[in-house]
Amino acid sequence: MSETENTKPIKVAIVILNWNGASMLRQYLPTVLKYSRQQAEVIVADNASTDDSLQLLREEFPQVRVLVLDKNWGFAEGYNKALRQVEAEYYVLLNSDIEVTEGWLTPLIAYMDAHADVAACQPKLRSMAHKEAFEYAGACGGFIDRYGYPFCRGRLFDTVETDNGQYDAPCDVLWATGACLFIRSADYWACGALDGRLFAHNEEIDLCWRLRLMGRRVVCLPQSMVYHVGGGTLPKGNPMKTFLNFRNNLTMLYKNLPDDELKHVMRVRWWLDYVASMKMLLLERNWAECKAVWKARKAFKNWRADFAADRQKIQNARLLTSIPERKPYAILWQYYVRQKKNFSQL
Repeated sequence: MSETENTKPIKVAIVILNWNGASMLRQYLPTVLKYSRQQAEVIVADNASTDDSLQLLREEFPQVRVLVLDKNWGFAEGYNKALRQVEAEYYVLLNSDIEVTEGWLTPLIAYMDAHADVAACQPKLRSMAHKEAFEYAGACGGFIDRYGYPFCRGRLFDTVETDNGQYDAPCDVLWATGACLFIRSADYWACGALDGRLFAHNEEIDLCWRLRLMGRRVVCLPQSMVYHVGGGTLPKGNPMKTFLNFRNNLTMLYKNLPDDELKHVMRVRWWLDYVASMKMLLLERNWAECKAVWKARKAFKNWRADFAADRQKIQNARLLTSIPERKPYAILWQYYVRQKKNFSQL
């Protein structure tokens, strides 16, 4: 049912952004309700789905508050539109393909309540397909290298580790996964929210990087664990996903890098991006992926000026000159040349 008129403040709001995900909602929403409703309100924000998502929610999940958006705004702006209609101390941005576990919210809430300097956190993510392994999109907390390449405790590029408890200590990270992002509402809006222009991919890294520049902490809390299907509406290897990842990653670097690093990093990335595109073409025989990288670089060049004011604002608000979770090395060198395939080897 729609309850957009209900604006009573709550402590925790779990907001699931849905687009044509009726099958995922049917499969995974029951566990969210079973293990979360005692501590949080569960809300589904629908991004103008054309499947039977809304009918499913009305008929099978009448206890869930539904926010109906007027079109598909993408991940970033879709959440912004939805969260403007939600009053809560904490937001949980939760993918529809997440299976939560009993007690998953308790350590997240307790830690955030006890640490006012922490803006956001995430649980440990394991794979739904291989339940003893970490999940690609977040694993046990995210970092980036000097040139903007993201990686995680438990996942470097395509190498995903088995979870043997090796990363069970809480850890400060640069970014928490957008698949299950627990964040203070005050911090969400204070840093400017998700950048809706990015549509999807890298938007949570950009958000968390801005928070870190403002001196706020981001933490992974492995005492909480969820399972993630991953892939979503754009599976790995999709040219559109490649385009969004490259364009948005360059945009994120432009917005957040300090002045003394910007030119150098962008020059290096020019070479690295074209090397990546040649690998896709010559070794993988994937012309569509190769073109996606070229198109992404062109798109970034065309809209870079649109982010000049954002960059100035972010740099003016910067409280930290350096961020420990942004690593000084090149992860490509560590992974492909030095053959360090696990995070613990870095």
